[in-house]
Amino acid sequence: MSKTIILTDSCCDLTKETIEELGIKVLPFELSINGKTFREIFDKSTQEVYELMAQTDEIPKHSQISPVTFTEAYKELYSQGYTDIICVSINSNGSGTFNNAVMAKNDLFENEPELKDKLRIFNLDSKCYTVFYGYPIIEAVKMIKKGSAAEEVVAYLEDCFNVCGVYAVPYNLKYARKSGRISAAKAFAGELLGLKPVILFADGTTETVEKIRGEKNIVPKLADIAEKNMTPKTPYIMIHGRDNTLAKEVEKELIRRTGRKAEMYACIGAVVAANIGPDIVAVLVRRKNK
Repeated sequence: MSKTIILTDSCCDLTKETIEELGIKVLPFELSINGKTFREIFDKSTQEVYELMAQTDEIPKHSQISPVTFTEAYKELYSQGYTDIICVSINSNGSGTFNNAVMAKNDLFENEPELKDKLRIFNLDSKCYTVFYGYPIIEAVKMIKKGSAAEEVVAYLEDCFNVCGVYAVPYNLKYARKSGRISAAKAFAGELLGLKPVILFADGTTETVEKIRGEKNIVPKLADIAEKNMTPKTPYIMIHGRDNTLAKEVEKELIRRTGRKAEMYACIGAVVAANIGPDIVAVLVRRKNK
């Protein structure tokens, strides 16, 4: 009899409580800041990380999850009776973690060929960050609990990763410029003119889709972009950093326009904050043009 589990990394930005409640196996990224090293989610809360970031100009450093860590996780889950592991990783264009997960699978089956007939490992590249894959994972666990086969769950997740997008407005580009991982932020030249970019995170890349002049225009403009691009009557997710004030205002505007509340609120974690900054408002939608 098959038994399926979701394995992912901590950049999914699900809370510790959600992870434990749903039985998701999460491998944490390690970060270091101000001489302190910790595991995302498990050693420090997101709020504690924000407090550390406020105390220094240093950008938190993080490294990819190693193949050895994935191999150990695969073996552990197999020993617990799982026959199907759906391994969802952070965007492969921003981290080597996905490639390490694939390498670990190949090495495992090469070194222990007898497992090939007993264990299936599905490696999925989320092509993005934070609850872009955290939210679909929640829905995928619900499918598993209802008896969906691993192939059905994989198809659902791949569909989400191909059609969804995050429209994000960072309040400033200090962290993005220092980290250099977000190409759209790196190339943005309007900050000195009081402009803020609306960055689309999707398809493994980033793209500036709009420039907003003045903070007072963030809420109506972001709501407008989200409404125009979302598939009607599909869930949307509000994403924020250490302050959710603008996220609430954007949701109010989207409720006025669509008649629907956000499916959930999510706070970006340490890995995302290290690259885009702790101050951000964003909306995750299922894009209708896809």
